[in-house]
Amino acid sequence: MKYRDESKFNEINMFGKGTENTMFAQYFVGNSFLNPLTEFGKSPLFMANVTFEPGCRNNWHIHHATKNGGQILICTAGEGWYQVEGQAPISLVPGTVITIPANVKHWHGAKSDSWFSHISVEVPGEGTSNEWLEPVSDETYGTLE
Repeated sequence: MKYRDESKFNEINMFGKGTENTMFAQYFVGNSFLNPLTEFGKSPLFMANVTFEPGCRNNWHIHHATKNGGQILICTAGEGWYQVEGQAPISLVPGTVITIPANVKHWHGAKSDSWFSHISVEVPGEGTSNEWLEPVSDETYGTLE
């Protein structure tokens, strides 16, 4: 279900909006918010609820790893998009689970007319790093329905 109204979205966003994602703001078009669900470095998995305002999306990026690694998205509220380079975009709704293998160029974010949240799970691996790339252009994003 799409949510334009932030207060209504906050009521159903079960893992909470969190605080403005200032640490990674340079890699997003629009505003995103981060609510860590595990404490970084104290758990073998880092998980956070990431909330995107309508139209917000992260840049193209790659979760590099020499063994294992990658990312899992568990969609929890609102509606969004996920796209692998060279493939059709996938509509994200609550209950959608996306497994992103290591070394795959992709992006994800909210639909233009809805708030969106997903839990991001960083999959442990060897030789892991994250490479942030170019923004998803307004032209490309604008063609999504």
